[in-house]
Amino acid sequence: QVQLVESGGGQVQSGGSLRLSCVASGRDFRLGTMAWYRQAPGKQRELVASTTRDGPPNYTNAAKGRFTLSRDNAKDTLVLEMNSLEPEDTAVYFCNANPWTGIGDYWGQGTQVTVSS
Repeated sequence: QVQLVESGGGQVQSGGSLRLSCVASGRDFRLGTMAWYRQAPGKQRELVASTTRDGPPNYTNAAKGRFTLSRDNAKDTLVLEMNSLEPEDTAVYFCNANPWTGIGDYWGQGTQVTVSS
């Protein structure tokens, strides 16, 4: 079993920045795709950005040009740098990971991001 722990959420004003981190832990695991999702109040959970183990990051339109995704496989860490934040970015952000085998799905507990205008 793999545990994902997120950190770095908080409250900022419009135009501000936040850095979210996700650290995976467990025994004898190797992760494949890792991603950040978010869920705003009353809305469905949506993908923000993702990356395969050795590939480039992929961003949704909401994240392009403002967010930067980075991954450290040696430390099993996924970081999302968020700049030019807007009130529409307010949501709970979740880290997600899939095992290298592709079987299974892991989620963190989520971290709240609040952007005020």
